[in-house]
Amino acid sequence: MNALTRSIGKIMQGAGKAFTDFPVSIASALGFAVVTMVRIQLDWPQQEPYNFLFNCLHWSLALGAILGLALMTKAKSQSGDKKTLMLANLLSVAAVLLTFIALYFWGASNLDVSETRYATISNLAAARVGVLMLLSLLAFMVWAAHPPERSDFSQSFFMTLKAFFIAAIYGVVMMSGSSGVAGAIEALLYAEMSSKVYMYLGTISGFLAFTIFVGYFPDFRLGQEDPHREVAQKQPRFVEVLFGSIMIPIMLALTVVLLIWAARTMFDGIGASFVRLSSIASAYTLYGLWLHVMVTHHDTNMAKFYRRAYPWAALVILAFEAWAWILQMGKTGLQLTEYFFLLIWIFAVCSSIFLLLWHHKAHRRIVILLSVLAVFTVLPILGYQALPVSAQVQRLEGLLQQENMLRGGEIVPAAAEPELEVRESITSSVQFLAYAQDAKLPVWFDTNLAEEQVFVERFGFAKVWPDQDDFEGPGDSQYLGVSLMRPAGVVDVSEYDYAIRFSEYMDSPSQELEIAGDKGTYTLTWVIPEREQLPQLQVTLNGQVIVDETFDAYIDQLMEKYPPGEGKPSQASLEDLSYELETPEIRILLLFSHIDVGIHTQEDYIYYWVNLDGLYLQEKP
Repeated sequence: MNALTRSIGKIMQGAGKAFTDFPVSIASALGFAVVTMVRIQLDWPQQEPYNFLFNCLHWSLALGAILGLALMTKAKSQSGDKKTLMLANLLSVAAVLLTFIALYFWGASNLDVSETRYATISNLAAARVGVLMLLSLLAFMVWAAHPPERSDFSQSFFMTLKAFFIAAIYGVVMMSGSSGVAGAIEALLYAEMSSKVYMYLGTISGFLAFTIFVGYFPDFRLGQEDPHREVAQKQPRFVEVLFGSIMIPIMLALTVVLLIWAARTMFDGIGASFVRLSSIASAYTLYGLWLHVMVTHHDTNMAKFYRRAYPWAALVILAFEAWAWILQMGKTGLQLTEYFFLLIWIFAVCSSIFLLLWHHKAHRRIVILLSVLAVFTVLPILGYQALPVSAQVQRLEGLLQQENMLRGGEIVPAAAEPELEVRESITSSVQFLAYAQDAKLPVWFDTNLAEEQVFVERFGFAKVWPDQDDFEGPGDSQYLGVSLMRPAGVVDVSEYDYAIRFSEYMDSPSQELEIAGDKGTYTLTWVIPEREQLPQLQVTLNGQVIVDETFDAYIDQLMEKYPPGEGKPSQASLEDLSYELETPEIRILLLFSHIDVGIHTQEDYIYYWVNLDGLYLQEKP
């Protein structure tokens, strides 16, 4: 118990010391917490006009919290004099201010005013700040490994992870304990207590957890022999067992699976969808490199074998991954998945070569490579929001010119239906470009082309999705679906006597409304059961049921007209999402805003989502 108390005391003492050792970092975190609590206090209608301002503050303060930690570590570990420390603090403050100014004046999204009432931070601006935060964190771990005779990158990396998990545990405990006390107060003493109290407690716990994270690190001052450094960098016995006896065998097993796949592709083709393949390759690469860094100083035979075998195995597997990428490029061209896969592939290949040439001394080179690639993704012309878009524009333009469908800077319908492969390629490019955010598109391209009816009118044929059979293995096509949305338009409801609208948010599975008509009282009941069942409309007149509709035939007609596919949203017509009922007593018109039907083929499971926009009733004479 005394050892535990001393350990907790040291951690809390370190958290307090963080305020003086890393003032800008802690001040930025405190500012982040204050902004968060202001947002909690303001309800959304009050907060919405200032949402852009708050987001700019959050991003700039988050950067300041990490950059301040990195620059102070650099100043302490390589100099330590007061002028250098002051300069590091000033640079951190300047970075916060410049980031806020850049986001506030140049970081707004290009979204149309009709889509959002107020400005929002663009994805690209947020990504650029995110890259700066990543670079700051990597720089911190590199500078925390100084001097080289006492540390290296692998030890610094583990120390950072260790600090994070310790801080996370303390944060969860503080949040759980304080929320329990608040819950007791609400239940026993003050039932009217606002739920915002729990949000405040979560924010405060998060801030205190960050101070524990920063305070866990040793004294990095040049010439200072802090005994805590050795403790912080040392891997506990259970961690060594976890890495050496569990994670390495799992990684080796995955390596064997991928090597078998690589051998099989020479005879049977790729055999898996590119999306799944890219996910596995990315996980294998990042997890493998991370594990390689973690076991740098392990002396077990398993760790030594892994350090020697992983780079060679990775190069073999990545050679076949490159083949899959080339085949995918022929199908879809360069899109986001292919773009990031290429960067991860470059990172993995170069990192494996670095490890073969320099072993653990390659870690800093790998960090530099990762930093360069991260910056590459947010550059103006070559970034993830620019290069794939320009590549798809050129690809689509070439396809349209090939089919003589682009004349005088305008798209014209095809004189004859193009080949299936061409229609698939045009569909793929149009969908990608239509949903690309803040993209610079040519004047002849309209984002409304993503709508089914507009696509057919402009191109002269319906959308055709590429067949993934060549890339899918068993179990890939587990989901089929239909997602229909009603377009804008005018519906004549002048013949109807009553317009009824049920609440979109229902406390119970059914809603009931009454209408006093000429023939008596009509009771309309709209029932939405479990998502595995269709809704039900029941109408009674003076207690007698005159309508009991479950919409089975209607949904079957829709699925026949719109066969289940990948579940991508389709623009239906007004007529498709309108449904009429007629009895001797009444006529009813139902207008649906959207209807989704999902089919999970392997689990034999169907769900329905039917959103009723309005119901119109006419009482017959």
